[in-house]
Amino acid sequence: MGVVEGPFVPSGFVVPLALATEQFRLEPLGPQHNDSDYEAWSSSVEHIHMTPGWETSSWPDDRSLVDNLRDLQAHADDFENRTGFTYTVLDPATGDVIGCVYIYPDDSEQHDARVRSWVRASRPELDVQLWRAVTDWLADEWPFERVAYAERADAA
Repeated sequence: MGVVEGPFVPSGFVVPLALATEQFRLEPLGPQHNDSDYEAWSSSVEHIHMTPGWETSSWPDDRSLVDNLRDLQAHADDFENRTGFTYTVLDPATGDVIGCVYIYPDDSEQHDARVRSWVRASRPELDVQLWRAVTDWLADEWPFERVAYAERADAA
């Protein structure tokens, strides 16, 4: 129970390093994003907790910038070790962090991966667009057959 059979992604799978749309671009999250990442989520705590998939999460919390850096390094290590993949969502014009996407193994045996994402409170219109783009990206470029990713109410 809870034991992952084999690697999260096949050894020959080339993990995508980017996803770009007109509204945002994704790149692997790392320590270099600390200041902008911290500002993005710490200004959006209530908004993130209302985002599908985050309603019962213990994060965001009241961690410090130093603790956030440690967290970003852990996500970068997961990426390097291919045990989980966290992408920062950047504004293509400014390079500011406007959200995050997390792709990790699912604890249950029902799904190959559990995906969660959030966008900062000042950019709520991007939530559905990000969900749609990532859902398509996962279907087209990732080796997962069953993904748990909380649906978004379509604003359209």
